[in-house]
Amino acid sequence: MINGAQERQMMNAADMLLDARRTNRPLVELPADVRPQTVEEAYLVQDKMSWAYEAIGGWKVGAPTGDAEPMFAPMPAAWISCSGCEMRGRTHRYRGIEAEIAFLMGEDLPPRNTPYSRDEVLDAIASCHPAIEVLETAFIDPMQVARLSMIADLQLHGGFVYGPACPDWQRIDFSQEHVTLAVDGAVRVERTGSNTSGDLLRLLPFLANEGAARTGGLKRGDWITTGSWTGCTVASPGSAVDVQFSTVGKVNLRFGVEGSALPD
Repeated sequence: MINGAQERQMMNAADMLLDARRTNRPLVELPADVRPQTVEEAYLVQDKMSWAYEAIGGWKVGAPTGDAEPMFAPMPAAWISCSGCEMRGRTHRYRGIEAEIAFLMGEDLPPRNTPYSRDEVLDAIASCHPAIEVLETAFIDPMQVARLSMIADLQLHGGFVYGPACPDWQRIDFSQEHVTLAVDGAVRVERTGSNTSGDLLRLLPFLANEGAARTGGLKRGDWITTGSWTGCTVASPGSAVDVQFSTVGKVNLRFGVEGSALPD
């Protein structure tokens, strides 16, 4: 249970992270006195940050291994775009990119005492899509900070781009799904069955059940993106990014050049 003093410290951490992102003046690390010491504290920072970005359009969820407990973070609705978009603005500094597979909720799954079964959650999904998660950060080098600081920083979330819906996605063997990620026409990553969570579909009932205390329940229209297939590749100003899944389909984006205007 987080007490009042801890909550004030996490509010200060959220303010520091927000300021670093907004001003494009990244931090080396959070000061020790406001650095999260538990996952609960890191999630509190995430939630405080998300309020500044207003409406939540969905959630990113993933796990580093097939046995690890998933971690999740809110995705601001203002940062969600469709394939072919240009990511503009000086807040795109890090430009990390990950190929992912995402799902659009077709029905509400409100919190309830009896856990939702896997089948119930999958039946509530409207569609499956190829996606690119854009990684951004309040830190100079997010790989050099404490893990809980990285988690607090919205788990490095900076944008979400979805491609066209994939028909008959329920028939896909995700363990055999192949993906390529190209930057400016050059393939940078090519892998098969490489989602780090193992069975990516296990992430969805986790979010509907264990995550419900934070999400308030999954809602129709929420996007759920389920972790990286390619690790993080860093792009450059003006780069075009293309992701191609063997079955799920393709999605692309372009980064604006330095000095372009912030989005309206």
